Order: sequence, then structure tokens, then C-alpha cells
Amino acid sequence: MPLSLRIPPQKDALLRQLARKTGKTKTAIIMEAVDEKLGLHHDRRQLIRDLAGWMSPEEADDLRQSLHVFEQINEGDWE
Repeated sequence: MPLSLRIPPQKDALLRQLARKTGKTKTAIIMEAVDEKLGLHHDRRQLIRDLAGWMSPEEADDLRQSLHVFEQINEGDWE
């Protein structure tokens, strides 16, 4: 369904710049914004949160704590 949208020149310039940067059309960017506002679009972070909902907060905290070992580097292992 066609829709006419009046956008101030400053916002239109930002929209054009974003369209060029992302390689999308202005229409695609506007549709993504509408979908996001309506709750129809989830970004990667939200998708992960939704899919990880099977863990309780305590289980998620335990998992986070157990993964800290992978952030440590033992220099002796690399000699």
C-alpha cells in the first residue's frame, strides 16, 4: 500500500547517508524502523535473549562465571 511521508531535509539527508552506507534503499530502512517499533524485528542481541530464555537467571550467571576461564591467557602455554 503506497504511503506518502514528509521528512524534514535534515532527516532525509541522514536517511540518504545511512542508505548509501548500508547499501539499502531508503524504503528498506524506513520499513526496518517501522518493524522494529512494532516489535516485528529483533536485532541479534534480542534474538539471543529470546532464545536463551530457557535458562534461569542463576543458571545464566553460573554459565557466565564458568566461561571466565576462557578469557585468561597463560603465557607458559605459548612458550
